[in-house]
Amino acid sequence: MKSIKPGRGPSAMSAAGGVVAVVFGIFWTIMAFTITRNAPFPMIGIIFPLFGLLFIGIGVMNVIYHYKNATGKNRMSLLDITDQDEEPDPLNKYFGDTKTASSQQSKSSSSSSVRKFEGDFCPFCGTKVSDDFDFCPKCGKDI
Repeated sequence: MKSIKPGRGPSAMSAAGGVVAVVFGIFWTIMAFTITRNAPFPMIGIIFPLFGLLFIGIGVMNVIYHYKNATGKNRMSLLDITDQDEEPDPLNKYFGDTKTASSQQSKSSSSSSVRKFEGDFCPFCGTKVSDDFDFCPKCGKDI
């Protein structure tokens, strides 16, 4: 089964964005405590800095998640098309898909559709295609 996962570049950039969010949260918290130190309403001095702590918490979670995706062997996400032999889908263990790879391969080979045109090239645009492709990657026509 093919999975769609993001490249490692977007995950690394999102991890860097999480670091920026953490730095912003620290700056916000310090400034909020400084500005609201002598506030006439004491609740303002508590609530306003909590937004900075919220930024810090969300930023730390983003950094951990995206760093793991950028450097890990098995990524959990959405934009690269990979085979189960290259990289299994880590969400399968959380959502109950416990079938083995061999049973999934035999199931997919028995239920795979028959191509309309034989050969290694698209009959419409001439692009080289693999045997397991049902559509041309260049023109998108059903082969």
